Amino acid sequence: MPTFKLDRSVFRKSRHSEGANGCVETCVRDSRHLIRDSKDPQGDVLVLEQAVWAAMLTQIKQGAYDL
Repeated sequence: MPTFKLDRSVFRKSRHSEGANGCVETCVRDSRHLIRDSKDPQGDVLVLEQAVWAAMLTQIKQGAYDL
């Protein structure tokens, strides 16, 4: 399992979520997508391979999740 020095990572969140409390932040490192909770930036980070990230975004756009 790869490890990342998160202190050098620049996470961002959508402009559409400004002011909202239930947001995730994303970062790309070494061709992997890192996802964390914006309310807990020191907490756990989910790491997804590019193919998994792309599949998840496709499913979200198709309404597969109750978001």
